[in-house]
Amino acid sequence: MLEFAYQEYLYLLILVPFFFLIYGLLRIARKKKIRKLGDPELVEQLMPSFSRSKGWVKIALFSLAFIFFILGMARPRVGSRLTEKKVQGVEIMIALDVSNSMLAQDYRPNRLENAKFAISKLVDRMRDDRLGLVIFAGQSFVQLPITTDYVSAKMFLNSISTESVPLQGSVLEDAIRTCARSFGSENDKSRAIILISDGESHEGNPVQAAKDAAEYGIRVYTIGIGSSRGVPIPMPGADGNPTYLKDENGNLVVTKLDAATLQEVAVAGKGIYVHAKPDDLGLGHILEDIDKLEKDTFTMVSFEEYDEQYMYFFALALVFFVLEMLVGDRKSRRHLFN
Repeated sequence: MLEFAYQEYLYLLILVPFFFLIYGLLRIARKKKIRKLGDPELVEQLMPSFSRSKGWVKIALFSLAFIFFILGMARPRVGSRLTEKKVQGVEIMIALDVSNSMLAQDYRPNRLENAKFAISKLVDRMRDDRLGLVIFAGQSFVQLPITTDYVSAKMFLNSISTESVPLQGSVLEDAIRTCARSFGSENDKSRAIILISDGESHEGNPVQAAKDAAEYGIRVYTIGIGSSRGVPIPMPGADGNPTYLKDENGNLVVTKLDAATLQEVAVAGKGIYVHAKPDDLGLGHILEDIDKLEKDTFTMVSFEEYDEQYMYFFALALVFFVLEMLVGDRKSRRHLFN
């Protein structure tokens, strides 16, 4: 099916009937001027080589050229097609903490939004690697299965909030194991997990989970986001005004980075630990280390949405423009036009 990328140009086709109308009016005006000079039949005898029909032929050729030129400007394109190509890259699973402590504002606008923005910039840099996303708090879920569809990755990323996981907590161990189960590649040396968390109030044994992942060739990298000093956790109040999270005794809850745990996890997972800065989460540094991993060969399936057809319409427009220029005003000796 033929579609047009810039349909607004098609409105210019309304001008085509006016070309003929204006030319017809000019012909009428010309005849009136001839009548003022004398007998029209006598004047025509004085111009025996002048062709009355060639003018209409020229305006018709010009109109066809104009039509095809406008159609070309509207960017005609056909259908969609699915293409497959072999690429070499690694598989990366990102585990993102979405617990309430990620709402702390020691990073602007808060820890979670800062992390999401950094991941989005990482996705923009990716080319042939495959990416997956796991979110966790008191439970862990696969938000995005491993894929090369970076557009979908950013779409799913934008929808993440602390309400994405209803059960609060910080199950680092479960997040690592969920990531390890979500890889598609069987290559032991081309898989990596990036865990982004403040590391606080973790449950289970994340260090053992990282060791288990490393035994299967999966590198575990950790990024600690948050400050070492305690900061309160803002929460939306019942009246719409912000308030701060308190415990069951009414005491203000503060959250601070547990860097020690995240460092242990990274060591056990044969990765590296990075303490995020407010203006640099550290994903670039980790990605540089991941780029050194052995690459696996994937089949990348992508949609090339349309085959462009505008060049054919421009070619036809050029042909009719040239023909219009070649047609003169005089009668042809071969009497092709009267």
